[in-house]
Amino acid sequence: MPAFSSVEMLQGYLKVLTDRQQMIVSNMANVDTPGYHTRDVNFQAAMRQVMDEGGAADGARLEPASLETSGLPARPDGNNVNVDRESLLLAQTQLQFQLGVQLVKSQLQMELAAMKDGF
Repeated sequence: MPAFSSVEMLQGYLKVLTDRQQMIVSNMANVDTPGYHTRDVNFQAAMRQVMDEGGAADGARLEPASLETSGLPARPDGNNVNVDRESLLLAQTQLQFQLGVQLVKSQLQMELAAMKDGF
């Protein structure tokens, strides 16, 4: 596993959350598409991929970490998107993103303080 900083790890975390937000919004946009099945990001697999690629690597792709969500009831047209569920997941993901941003800020403030103490 490559060595990378806490900030790079947090950047990767934020990228995974951003990709998840995009997937949730895509689900919501397809609420009326016959046969469309809800998709989500496999968070563990995506974070493992971020870690293997050294944090927030620009080349990171989450397509292998995306998956169809099973166990959701489908309507007669085969679509299984539930807007209430997706709205809740979107709110949860936004809160996780805000937490990640706060962690990045805290980490950068600690690094700045350490640099000031060193001079």
